[in-house]
Amino acid sequence: MGKTVLTVFGVILAVWLVMTVIGSIFAMMKFFFFIGFVAVLVVLAVTAVSKMSKSN
Repeated sequence: MGKTVLTVFGVILAVWLVMTVIGSIFAMMKFFFFIGFVAVLVVLAVTAVSKMSKSN
């Protein structure tokens, strides 16, 4: 009986760990995507400002 309870508890912990790891990977990917998007906006803004200053 005790072995069965510990097996079920171990499976529940393993599933919880897998879900936590998957969630953290998705959160990290969203964070990196946001940082990349901000970097693209900064590059576009700097390019636009430099082209406007060259035309004057």
